[in-house]
Amino acid sequence: MIVMKFGGGCLRDGKSYVRAAGIIRTHRGRRAVVVSASQGVTDRLAEAIREGTAGKKTEERTLSSIREIHRDLTEGCIAAGKIRAETSRALEEKIGTLAKLIMAVSLAGEASPSLQAHILSYGERLSAVILSGALRSVGVPAAAWDSDEIGMVTDETSENATVNLKEFRKNILSRAPLLFRANAVPVITGFFGRTPEGRVSTFGRNGSDYSASVVAAALDASRLEVWKDVDGFMSADPDLVDRPVRVPRLSWLEAAELSYFGARILHPRTFEPLEPSKTAVIIKSFLDPNNPGTEALAQGFETDTVVKSITCNSRIALLSVCGPGVGIKPGVISKIGRRLSDGGINIHSVITSQTRINLLVDKEDAVRSLEEIQGMSNGIIQRAELRNDIALVAVVGEGLLRKPGVAARVLCAVSGKGINVEMISIGASEVAAYFIIGKDRAAEAVNAVHHEFFGRLLLNNMAGASSRRK
Repeated sequence: MIVMKFGGGCLRDGKSYVRAAGIIRTHRGRRAVVVSASQGVTDRLAEAIREGTAGKKTEERTLSSIREIHRDLTEGCIAAGKIRAETSRALEEKIGTLAKLIMAVSLAGEASPSLQAHILSYGERLSAVILSGALRSVGVPAAAWDSDEIGMVTDETSENATVNLKEFRKNILSRAPLLFRANAVPVITGFFGRTPEGRVSTFGRNGSDYSASVVAAALDASRLEVWKDVDGFMSADPDLVDRPVRVPRLSWLEAAELSYFGARILHPRTFEPLEPSKTAVIIKSFLDPNNPGTEALAQGFETDTVVKSITCNSRIALLSVCGPGVGIKPGVISKIGRRLSDGGINIHSVITSQTRINLLVDKEDAVRSLEEIQGMSNGIIQRAELRNDIALVAVVGEGLLRKPGVAARVLCAVSGKGINVEMISIGASEVAAYFIIGKDRAAEAVNAVHHEFFGRLLLNNMAGASSRRK
């Protein structure tokens, strides 16, 4: 049993759905598919919510756009005939329900978190219908299934929800004879589930990766294939570094840290549901299926370089809470954390001293986080400061804490370029270290560290390629 997940970056047009169907078709045996929305559709739905709550009557334009996008996708991947007609009818039925939801936002001028989640879920609902149609058009029995329809029960959170894996396993196994009837491939929506009360809940951006791991865990899959528009995890971001190398294998912990610190390949929570299992996770290249990709394993292992990848996140801000004793007064950190949590703000990391508590938050939450802290009446907190001009560089690899001199090499590589390290954290994770620098030097810092640990390997690869050409 394998689970295959296709991300929105892969599903750009009709030809992409044809390619996905072809990849699924080549696999034999029982398989399930988890699908994201077609690229750009979730953003369009989010825009419709913003317009509706702002009082803009644009629902007709939104629905026209959604219809046109999915009509083009259907015509691009399914030949005219019975299957295309069935697919078009199923799409129109779902778009009809979506229209009522968007209209409700427009009329009320507001949208509850659960209503927003319900609207955003339609990107995946529509995508699953198209991919199941594309599969049937190439002779593969398939059916689209909405995750809330097959019992993916979550906690009561509308966004960044957590699946009740025990309950979902019971639900999906009870439906397995129907899902896999006549060797059909179930095409299951990613990104969302439902609360115990039946309201739609989502798993946040890239949450379909998490959905896929939940399905894999519930079905006791031997392998989870996550198909992306990249070759796998790389030694650094190709947009920042020339000729990064593919990471053939890494551990779940390393992959999670890389995802958390900026390598937007997998959802950071992808491995949570798989913890008790032996499921292999493989990140595969949608554009080059023969590429072995990256295998993520439950157990850790150390390489000669120790460092497996360097990643960078410039979408963060630094919130500093200052005052004598803020770092040692009992309860201060918990009160700050609760205040931000109640405001829907996630804290990425905390670094403290006696007089300063430093919090890393998403840049989009920066101003709100500052306002929340400034609203705290506490004699211990004297002031709060915010910086948006920073970047976080993370170095990830098994053995980082055990191998002498690794941290020194990282800092020497950065300081050798005259880059000031403003803050550093080593030891919070057994496989990751990160430091904060000015955003304008981020790319330079990543290149410096990458050259330090991978420069010799790249030279050897280039020399080998040159020798083979001769």
